Amino acid sequence: MNVIEGTGSIVVEPDWQSLFNDELEIAAAAEHWRIITTELKDRQLLAAANGHSIQRLVCAYLMFDRMYREVAEHGVVSKPRRGNSKAIARVSPYFTAMREAGSDADRIEAELGISPRRRGSVMKVERKQRRERASDGYLGKASG
Repeated sequence: MNVIEGTGSIVVEPDWQSLFNDELEIAAAAEHWRIITTELKDRQLLAAANGHSIQRLVCAYLMFDRMYREVAEHGVVSKPRRGNSKAIARVSPYFTAMREAGSDADRIEAELGISPRRRGSVMKVERKQRRERASDGYLGKASG
């Protein structure tokens, strides 16, 4: 596991080699992870609780890309089988999976505030300082 400068102490990068076996996908996953965590850290939105959401987003990106390659090569509609008079053309299952991965990525991006349209709705959590009151001092003296 690699530690992205300044983000590894907050969210540890997953072991991409255990999730993917293609070297190009592993490199792409690491790059997506770096881009997302850096942006969230810069906007002070990176939290340990977001780790798995970021992992799911990276996986959705990779699945979308994988399915897109298949659709680009073979088309949106799969051809009917030769020799079968009842066979019909159907929407490619790769196209359906590609759209699902795209929808998943859109939803997770919105949750994390990554998509430009949703950036304004996600704000960093500001911790307010507790104001001391006169009664705080009194109770402290009475109980101590």
